[in-house]
Amino acid sequence: MLDKLTLVSQKFSPGLRKVVSNIGWLFADKILQMGLSLIVGIWVARYLGPEQFGLFNYAIAFVALLGPIANLGLDTIVVRDIVRHPDSKNETLGTSLALKLFGGAVTTLLAFGAISLLQPQDNLTHWLVGIIAAGTIFQAFETIDLWFRSQVQSKYTVVVKNSAYILICALRIVLIQMQAPLIAFAWARFGELALAAVGLVMVYQASGQDLKAWRSTLPRAKKLLTESWPLIVSGIAIYVYSTIDQVMLGSFNQTVQLGIYAAAVKISQIFDFIPSIMQISFFPKLTEAKAQGESEYIKKFQAYFDLTLILWLVVAIPVSLLSNYVVHFLYGDNYAASATVLSIYVWAQFGSGFGVARNAFIMIEGKAHNELYLTFTGASLNIILNWYLIPKYGAIGATVATLITYFVVAVLLNFIIPDLKPVGKFILRSCNLYKGVNRILEVVR
Repeated sequence: MLDKLTLVSQKFSPGLRKVVSNIGWLFADKILQMGLSLIVGIWVARYLGPEQFGLFNYAIAFVALLGPIANLGLDTIVVRDIVRHPDSKNETLGTSLALKLFGGAVTTLLAFGAISLLQPQDNLTHWLVGIIAAGTIFQAFETIDLWFRSQVQSKYTVVVKNSAYILICALRIVLIQMQAPLIAFAWARFGELALAAVGLVMVYQASGQDLKAWRSTLPRAKKLLTESWPLIVSGIAIYVYSTIDQVMLGSFNQTVQLGIYAAAVKISQIFDFIPSIMQISFFPKLTEAKAQGESEYIKKFQAYFDLTLILWLVVAIPVSLLSNYVVHFLYGDNYAASATVLSIYVWAQFGSGFGVARNAFIMIEGKAHNELYLTFTGASLNIILNWYLIPKYGAIGATVATLITYFVVAVLLNFIIPDLKPVGKFILRSCNLYKGVNRILEVVR
């Protein structure tokens, strides 16, 4: 089998082989991190218990809301500019690093200041948020990763990041054995980002590049920020859309409920890689089909949505029915209440599947401005629903709020926004599973 794959790969052009190899490294990165995150994350959750695990996730989610400020939406822009203007790479990278260091510092100050106002008497939460937020400063050195991305050489940064992740996973296991306090796990998260930053600097220097040659300039900073500010705003909306439920559970002093909720969410999100893999597989063919003619384009897009719905059901039905067994096996009796949350929350994963599929349509059709409407609608609706449901129903309320929000944003709005009405038709047709299977088989043949 390996010999056959080798023969096939040799038929590719050198450029295509480089792209395929790069994708392979990125997939390996995701799979390794997903596996370790599941195993070690469950171990940590069982050790901490619902209350402390909830508090820990509250601090992580709180900082995540401000994450776009640390990143400043620069990644795609920087990679694009390096490819277009390789002679200016030192200025582009140096300016990006300086901006991200500033963004990380601002994020840390804002996060600590905000949590001090919201939870003035809770010193432990102050420390957790402060330590986790300070780690965003080290994320600035992921600017180095942007250089390797522009050269389609992600294997170097994958090795560095995974090495840091494996070491910190081992440290977390040691902390559990030592019966360390919750604050130690926040320092471990901080250490992972710091270790990855050091590793990135080392691998960049070892590759023959010179970090000292980087320079930052004010004109370049202004140009980058002029392009990136809409991405910052959109990024904050996306994080509000996706994490506000956990922040609000913690803000309503329902940390036990947050622990129950976070445990269920982590199980459900294991399957989030499926839509991403599908998009990577379908997107080039859909782009080609668009150039070939509308009929073939619609046919392949419909099959894409058909497969999305079927795979969602293949995951949601067994996980929902077996949620009691899954939660008991993974988390133990202390998280028994997570079973009900999981049995409901897993049905919300259609939002991820249809959302990624719709994104492919939006990008091919050049209708990216609709993303801003969708994310802001989702963020606003999620806040309103959580504000009403969490005080009354806790984790179940947050789950129902997520389900309603995803239905409105991922399904309903497609029938209202003119640009997205074709997506609404794709979703509606995919509900006929029998025809959907036949359409998929036609495309495969």
